[in-house]
Amino acid sequence: MQFINNLLLDMELDPRLVEYLSIIIKILLIGLICFAANFITKKIVIRIITRIVTNSKVEWGKIILDRQVFRKLSHIVPAIIIYSFSSTFPTYQSTIEKLAITYIIIVALVFIQSLLNAFNDIYQTFDISKVKPIKGYVQVVNIIIMTLGFILVISNLIGESPLILLSGIGALSAVFMLVFKDSLLGLVAGIQLTANDMVRVGDWIEMPKFGANGDVIDISLNTVKVQNFDKTITMLPSYALISDSFINWRGMQSSGGRRIKRSLYIDTSSITFCTEEMIEKFIKVHYLSDYIIQKEREITEYNAKNGIDRNNPVNGRALTNIGVFRAYISNYLKNHEGINQNMTAMVRQLAHSEYGLPLEIYAFTNSVQWAVYETVQSDIFDHLFAVAPEFGLRVFQNPSGADLRNMVEESSSKALSGERSY
Repeated sequence: MQFINNLLLDMELDPRLVEYLSIIIKILLIGLICFAANFITKKIVIRIITRIVTNSKVEWGKIILDRQVFRKLSHIVPAIIIYSFSSTFPTYQSTIEKLAITYIIIVALVFIQSLLNAFNDIYQTFDISKVKPIKGYVQVVNIIIMTLGFILVISNLIGESPLILLSGIGALSAVFMLVFKDSLLGLVAGIQLTANDMVRVGDWIEMPKFGANGDVIDISLNTVKVQNFDKTITMLPSYALISDSFINWRGMQSSGGRRIKRSLYIDTSSITFCTEEMIEKFIKVHYLSDYIIQKEREITEYNAKNGIDRNNPVNGRALTNIGVFRAYISNYLKNHEGINQNMTAMVRQLAHSEYGLPLEIYAFTNSVQWAVYETVQSDIFDHLFAVAPEFGLRVFQNPSGADLRNMVEESSSKALSGERSY
């Protein structure tokens, strides 16, 4: 730089003009050096690094390249050059150094943030990330680093020690508690969710209070993102999963069976003892033949042993159509290919109500897929609704408009026939 000054002075120019020309030339030279360094860094060095990473076939190499970690770091080179040449301008040296250091700090913060995000992306390639997500922790580290970086930038610009600014944070702790309330609650909730393995990415959770019913697609510091089955997105506060109750269907999905728990309401007026004709009919049913033969032998031996007169159906033991129907459903479920035979399967009676006698089917399908589950459940009840009349049973249903219309028409026809006979 002194050489430039001497060269201009040797040209016998005005000293004031020499001063301005030297400053302009110095700025142009420094700018040219910065441009050349930036060009070499991005066009040559980064391309070499990219080629090395690509050829190495490292799984996480592409993630680092996608996050542009090295490209963001390259922005620091011009700032270092400007800082190195700040002594060329003694009058403005302090200002130039402060601005250059500020830029270096900002570039470093962007680089660290990109590096942390790349680390999180690499971690998500492992299966353990679904069990122990770290995105919330990465966001906490980002907040801490950004806060420290902001303090360093301010202290550099005002020319004071960062410790002075840090000492003032204690007085502003209450303000920080208010500003970062959600982040702090989210951090605590995230630690509890992870430590207790309460929620993972991919879990089906249900939280009616927030209208959430779907799969967890993301867990972050402050929110848990749920994609509902109607493809809408519900954002849940992380701490809400700790403070409120929710349903996690992971246990059902991992068990290999999904529960069917639905009742068939039987009209109690249709329940009766089985007649000889009914028994002869039931014994020809594939799922009932063995049951009828065994029960008839058992009942006959019991009645004979106790000398019971069966002329009155109230005496002794006898088969009922509801009992035979329950046995039929039980055997039907045992032979159904859509029912998981390694899990609980039973048919039971619940307490009688104004809607009739509930006959509950409690079983598990052998698939947890929603469509398959609904198909199996519908097939079972389609069959049971159709076969119930074969046992002399009626499924309860409140009278509909058609029922009332038929009653009125029957009453009217009887009244007309009575008038005509009169």
